[in-house]
Amino acid sequence: MSCCRAVRRAADWTSGLSAVLSRVKAQTKCLRGPEAAPSLCRSQATISGEKPRRRAIDLARKIQQERVKPRAPVSAQQRRVTELKRFSLQLQQVHPNVLAKHLHRSVLHQDRDLVVVNKPYGVPVRDDPRVTSISSVLPVLSKMMDEMKIKSDSQLFPCLGLEKETTGVLLLARSEASVEHIVSLHRSNQVQRKYWVITVGVPVPSEGVIDIPVIQREVSGPRPHYKMALSPLFRMNDAGDGLTKVRAHQQAHPAVTKYRVLDSSNGCSLVELQPLTGEKHQMRVHMAFALACPILGDHKYSHWNKLAPQKLPERVLGRLGLEQSKIRYLPLHLHARQVTVSGASHGDIDVSCPLPKYFTQTLKWLYLNPPDEKDK
Repeated sequence: MSCCRAVRRAADWTSGLSAVLSRVKAQTKCLRGPEAAPSLCRSQATISGEKPRRRAIDLARKIQQERVKPRAPVSAQQRRVTELKRFSLQLQQVHPNVLAKHLHRSVLHQDRDLVVVNKPYGVPVRDDPRVTSISSVLPVLSKMMDEMKIKSDSQLFPCLGLEKETTGVLLLARSEASVEHIVSLHRSNQVQRKYWVITVGVPVPSEGVIDIPVIQREVSGPRPHYKMALSPLFRMNDAGDGLTKVRAHQQAHPAVTKYRVLDSSNGCSLVELQPLTGEKHQMRVHMAFALACPILGDHKYSHWNKLAPQKLPERVLGRLGLEQSKIRYLPLHLHARQVTVSGASHGDIDVSCPLPKYFTQTLKWLYLNPPDEKDK
């Protein structure tokens, strides 16, 4: 009897040891990694009543899938407008040395008195504490133009500046005396500046002179603001068959702009403007309110009584591949194309500036053909 009991106890102990070993082996497979029978681990956890444990790699994959959402297709025009906006902000926020290098590469003319550079879009000329301006980098630019000479004392001063959203030829003087000389030449009409603009609409007649004073007025409404407006010297008489001269407003300023249509297509025009006076926003006001052909991308003067993005016809939107909701990103198509200075210290100056990329692309999409240089 004692022998039989000993045999049974040995058999029970052996079977128990086998069960323990099989359990340990299964747990070891679960701990080895994703290739070691994950279904067995989950099934055992389910049998024991516990929730299956989620691996870190599974959680990471799930979060990544949730973050990746399908994006709507973006047109080439939308991509270019977004890139232009980002490029403009980058130029305003970059280190002054970077902007100075950009201007140094874009020098169009230089002599002992004047330097002409190609101003980029969206960068202010005058000092602005919020962004990097061209004036703030002129000391660095003058050093670069003198090949970084330590003892160099040359300076650069902006004269006849451009608006923030305007591109093209920008005059820089090498001394304060040169600034006064250029201003004097400008007052005597010896400095001629020609601009190219794309307008929404076709001016009628196709060539002429706009001689209407401008004045700054307050626009009331939900968002009161100030903008330049026309202050005409004549109005229609009560009978509607003639003009009556009115008294000039004391705060109005004379403004004269010559214009010439270079080409027109798809309800838009390429127009050459030559301002004979230098009042604030003169060309934008004359095109929008005198000829009813606002400049493309001029969101300020496309409406008089409100602040809103420019409203474009469906035909123009189709040619540009844009939706009206994205128009606020469309840049102002106002480019300082050419400057001619007669009576400069070192002879006459005549400098032309190439069109920016976004301007050229818009001309292509609207089927507007700029004239050849020999036809100017």
